[in-house]
Amino acid sequence: MELGLIGLGKMGGNMRERIRRAGHTVIGYDRNPDLADVASLQELVTKLQGPRVVWVMVPAGAPTQQTIEELARLLSPGDIVVDGGNSRWTDDEKHAALLAEKGIGFVDCGVSGGVWGLQNGYALMYGGEAEHIARVQPVFDALKPEGEYGAVHAGKAGAGHFAKMVHNGIEYAMMQAYAEGWELLEAVDSVTDVREIFRSWKEGTVIRSWLLDLAVDALDKDEHLDKLRGYAADSGEGRWTVEAAIDHAVPLPAITASLFARFASRQDDSPQMKMIAALRNEFGGHAVESK
Repeated sequence: MELGLIGLGKMGGNMRERIRRAGHTVIGYDRNPDLADVASLQELVTKLQGPRVVWVMVPAGAPTQQTIEELARLLSPGDIVVDGGNSRWTDDEKHAALLAEKGIGFVDCGVSGGVWGLQNGYALMYGGEAEHIARVQPVFDALKPEGEYGAVHAGKAGAGHFAKMVHNGIEYAMMQAYAEGWELLEAVDSVTDVREIFRSWKEGTVIRSWLLDLAVDALDKDEHLDKLRGYAADSGEGRWTVEAAIDHAVPLPAITASLFARFASRQDDSPQMKMIAALRNEFGGHAVESK
């Protein structure tokens, strides 16, 4: 099938390549002309045969809002817009309603996989009407990991990004647990090789995971994380997860504590946040702050 893809950064660029490798045609647009296949959204829409599917991979908030508003003007009834960025689920509901007024379908898709997605595939959580999902299914199949799992129709519009938000909240808490354990091991004089302890956990233990593998990779590059400053940003989804928990009276003590720990990292040079920063850089290519 043909796909228009808007936003060709770290995620979008690799997604374009993976979809093309599956045999589909992708026409990409980015504000950086060195990355783009076309010079404007107008040209992208013109080059796609109808009914069109256009996938948006731009930052959440105003950039996504502006892009969807422009697509609402450019696209035709029967076309579909997929928001694959990290939009808040409440925005999805508004965007679905806006596009529906024009006869344009809307699918929201939470995408996880970071900088490793091109090689390993992307976990996908999507929301929207079944008929719209079916139209986009060949692209979902191209992006997902091989095997039975890795993609799910989570529910109505907004459900995909809500699922991805909860996924990221769990990710916060898991990284925090690894980081706290690492700092405690580093603090004890009788423990002489923290890196190899982490490496030993990669097989046979109940806490083995891809995040643990990435922690070992980070320690192989910088055994005591001396090169990093103990500062970790938050992308917004951790905050949204806690806010949703408050709205629904669901207790999330571990996820909430992990979010607050990131806030604390901005006040001092936290050893734990060195591990959080290292993990975020390993899986997502997120920026780190050096000493």
